[in-house]
Order: sequence, then structure tokens, then C-alpha cells
Amino acid sequence: QLQLVESGGGLVQPGGSLRLSCAASGFTLAHYDVGWFRQAPGKEREGVSCIYRLGTFRKYTDSVKGRFTISRDNAKNTVYLQMNSLKPEDTAIYYCAADNLAIIGRCQADEYDYWGQGTQVTVSS
Repeated sequence: QLQLVESGGGLVQPGGSLRLSCAASGFTLAHYDVGWFRQAPGKEREGVSCIYRLGTFRKYTDSVKGRFTISRDNAKNTVYLQMNSLKPEDTAIYYCAADNLAIIGRCQADEYDYWGQGTQVTVSS
């Protein structure tokens, strides 16, 4: 059974950092394209960052460029999202998702078939 489990969310002050983890079971995550998405109350789910199984290209939405970094640890079957300089507008539920047919650079939720349950990130003083 393919499963993705996110962890690492929480409450952090503006300017702080969190590292989200997306651990896979039942399949080899290195063979898949993986994305981090977020959804704030009343807003649509948006692509935050995506990493692809081929090459070294990473995609970031403009609002997180220079602050967030996506990475893989294939030995741990895990993808990470390091989030620095967090802002209140980063508050959302963060989801990871995987697919093996994603279009490089698109990073849209409708491309991804396998989803985790989400982890809450709240940035507030």
C-alpha cells in the first residue's frame, strides 16, 4: 500500500524555521516526482515546491523563492521542505504528493495521484 506521511509542522514565530518531512512507505520515492502543496482557509491548494526524479531541477513558487528548499534523502525514502524566514502568510496545511508522470516545472496539484494527510504550519507571534 502506497503511503505518504508528513511531519514537522507546528507553531513558529515570524522569521523562524521549520523542516517538513514526507516519508514514503510501500514504494520507492526516488522513482517519483514529489511536490509540496499548501492550502490556507478559504484558498485553493497551491504548489509550493516540486522535485523531480530526473535531473536536479527544482520548482518553487515565487513567494517562497530564497526561503524554502526542497530536497531528497533516498536512503531514508523521504523528501524534505526546509522553510526559513517564515511569514504569517505561510500559514496553511502543507501536503506532500507523489506521481511518476508530472510535467517538469508545472508543479500543480492536479498532476499528483498520491497524497499525504497534511501537516499544519502556523506562523504567528
